[in-house]
Amino acid sequence: MAPLSKVAVVIGVGPGIGAESAKKFASKGYSVALLSRSVDKLTPVEHEIRKAGGKALSFPTDAGKPAEVVAAFDKIKQQLGHPEVLIYNAGPGGTSWPPPSALDLKPDDFQAAFASGVVGALTASQQVLPAFVENQKGTIIFTGATAALRGGAKFAMLSAPKFALRSLAQSLAREFQSQKIHIAHVNIDGMVELPRSKARMPDAPDGFFLKPAAIADTYWALHEQDPSAWTHELDLRPAIEKW
Repeated sequence: MAPLSKVAVVIGVGPGIGAESAKKFASKGYSVALLSRSVDKLTPVEHEIRKAGGKALSFPTDAGKPAEVVAAFDKIKQQLGHPEVLIYNAGPGGTSWPPPSALDLKPDDFQAAFASGVVGALTASQQVLPAFVENQKGTIIFTGATAALRGGAKFAMLSAPKFALRSLAQSLAREFQSQKIHIAHVNIDGMVELPRSKARMPDAPDGFFLKPAAIADTYWALHEQDPSAWTHELDLRPAIEKW
């Protein structure tokens, strides 16, 4: 049996949920594997974790390319050990503002959105689940969105993959939860506080954005939940958000 190590893999590391989740788990004594297509996004997070006394390694990876995901996990297992936690935060990609009409979507771009938004999530899960099953332990957290619950006009590029990701999370949970594997889908219902979102909405009122560090706190709490009272799906929204 391959024992699990105190390793958290965060896929989709950027200046938001991914970075803050990585820092949170590192602060709790986990070695963190950082995955993103962009080295520029990985390097500052890795440096910050190390400066704070934590351990982090970067693995530049395109989540939409299964071969790259598999290769990254092979390296993670060799260098850090078998992970105990997987956080899949990679988005569909290809989204833009203002969002385009469905008439303007290109099929190739739509397929690419599913590749990073859903296929990557399945591929990453397949890399950790065998050891999770052997050890009867492990956590997978998927970052969802309001778009997983309703498809807004002109948001097909985001909502279709997010619907599929939510379905994947439910299917995996129903298959593996009885084997002591915690799989959670977190619906981020609102705009996350990022430099680009604040620049886009400079007049947003106080409390409008979800704080990435607060989301990371929730991810840690999900990982720490007692199996007698597990959460599968969770909504996170600012207090002032209408719903």
